[in-house]
Amino acid sequence: MDFFIDILQYEYLRNALLAAIFAGIMCGIVGTYIVARRMVFLCGGITHSSFGGLGIALYAGINPTLGALLFAVASALGIEWASEKGKIREDSAIGIIWSVGMAVGALFMSLAPGYTSGDLASYMFGSIVTVTTSEVFTLGVFTLLCIVGITLWWRPVMQIAFDRNYAKSQGIATTAISYILSAVVAVTIVLAIKIMGIVLLLSLFTIPAVTANIITKSYPKITIFATIFAIFGSVAGLFCSYTWEIQPGTCIIFILSAMLIATKILSLQNIKTPQRNENNS
Repeated sequence: MDFFIDILQYEYLRNALLAAIFAGIMCGIVGTYIVARRMVFLCGGITHSSFGGLGIALYAGINPTLGALLFAVASALGIEWASEKGKIREDSAIGIIWSVGMAVGALFMSLAPGYTSGDLASYMFGSIVTVTTSEVFTLGVFTLLCIVGITLWWRPVMQIAFDRNYAKSQGIATTAISYILSAVVAVTIVLAIKIMGIVLLLSLFTIPAVTANIITKSYPKITIFATIFAIFGSVAGLFCSYTWEIQPGTCIIFILSAMLIATKILSLQNIKTPQRNENNS
């Protein structure tokens, strides 16, 4: 009960709660596209490459989020271009950008004046309780854009996610939309880094969508269920973190993983039950 009482008293806790909800919605929507298109590795590459932008921004004394955003978007578009033109294999491009981004970030962050190891930890593992009101507002605006976008254009997004060749045969501008979606993925990653951190963020994109996919094969329904799971996991993780003083990102991952395991077990039981009924008959 202390958690709910303190929400009314402390602004930082209200910001953390709103950030968890907005991040859950964003990652549920974008994560469905990532899992459906089988670009989880790409998401991981963008996430880790953004660390390069964080390091450069801290060294230059500018907003770290802006640096990470520019680096992440450039990396996402670069990977998309490389795979589209066949200049380099997608997995190779991701691996290169992944490692180079981390190396650049670590280098410039260590050279930044006043650098401490705590700065690195907050970006690597998240620090949701330090989210500011302006950052919550930014999260809210982008979340609204994601909701509007998937509501209006879910069909072309779904077709590109599952079969780009078919989508292209239907007259859909697959190249342009793929670039746009890659940029959206990059922006979502950067905005959610402060909630989960670079190391743990990938789970918030993938686990809710995978869990939802166990329940249904419909893309719109997967998106809805993934969003619900992501919101619940984020808020419940924040609650557990505040109650037991555990790192929030860790709590969120454990809760999402427990939901995934429980959903899988229930689905297997549902499969066995009709088989038993058939054998008895």
